[in-house]
Amino acid sequence: MAIFSVVVLTMPLWMQPFGAAYPDILQKFVIFGVFAIGYNILFGLTGYLSFGHAAFLGVGSYTAVWSFKLLTMNIVPAIILSVVMSGIFAVAMGYVALRRSGIYFSILTLAFAQMCYNLAYSVLTPITNGETGLQLAKSDPRIIDRLFSEAGEGLPSTTLFGIETSGYSGFYISAVIMIIVFYISLKIFNSSFGLKLKAIKANQNRMRYLGFNTKPYLLSAFVISGMYAGLAGGLLAATDPLAGAERMQWTASGEVILMTILGGVGTLFGPLLGVIIIKYFENIFSAVNQLDLHSLYAIFPAWLENSLVAISSLFVGEGWHMTLGLLFMFVVAFLPGGVLEGLQLIYKKIKTRLIKNNKSTGTDTDTKQETGANHGE
Repeated sequence: MAIFSVVVLTMPLWMQPFGAAYPDILQKFVIFGVFAIGYNILFGLTGYLSFGHAAFLGVGSYTAVWSFKLLTMNIVPAIILSVVMSGIFAVAMGYVALRRSGIYFSILTLAFAQMCYNLAYSVLTPITNGETGLQLAKSDPRIIDRLFSEAGEGLPSTTLFGIETSGYSGFYISAVIMIIVFYISLKIFNSSFGLKLKAIKANQNRMRYLGFNTKPYLLSAFVISGMYAGLAGGLLAATDPLAGAERMQWTASGEVILMTILGGVGTLFGPLLGVIIIKYFENIFSAVNQLDLHSLYAIFPAWLENSLVAISSLFVGEGWHMTLGLLFMFVVAFLPGGVLEGLQLIYKKIKTRLIKNNKSTGTDTDTKQETGANHGE
């Protein structure tokens, strides 16, 4: 945990060479990291594939913005309410969806999420503000804030007891929250509760035959995962006080699935690697244009430079989805355990070579010693 915390908190330093040390993208790394950690508790431990987790992300965002509008611009009540509301919604959704398993469970969660998405654009417009999205207004009551201070001229900004939640301060607030929820996830993975979830994934029918009731454990995992997603939605609203129905769309659910599979399903660090890869492609790799490519290949002759730019431009900029798709296909085909499995294989090979080299060096030394002893005799 100490090493993990240091790595997360020093991201502005070691992300600098990759051009990803900006506060906005760093906040996305850690906030969607919270989302992926929570999703991995459900999908990684139980094997239940949910296509509807974006609904909890949207519920958390809407709840947080309403907290800013009605109560205070301090993010603490907003975060707490986001987690609670998404947890309540997860209980209702999980109670129905978990009556089925496999593909039927996935379709049910997808149906719930799309229903919420469409309701946000139609019936629930008074709450969600429809296509415009829910935003702050100067006329908002903000009851708690007005009790202790007078309203300013412009729109207020979100804070944590006076600390701005934008820029690098916002990143560090989100990073500390991610470290805390990662520790909770670690404890869940290593607990008897987590062991039961792994057993459900391995063979749920056998557990049922033994008289073990799996539904309470599945529902608990679903609710915890939904609360993580609601927390991520609340953090998104805390860093940018705006909530829209697009956060509840099926593509947002598909994105967290890609993150988890790409990094490594069922592993602790895998989903976080998947988040960094996908968000890096989305924000940095997609910004590469032909001018950048020309400067990159400027050392080559003109004909080769133009050829390389023409080929590379298909995979960067607007074509970044092509690169991400190829990477995902490669991981699924050759590394079922995700990118983390590939890194572990590389580490094992390096370790094996070092051991072999040490052994061979030791053998040579022993041979020299024996030869010297023979000469002495």
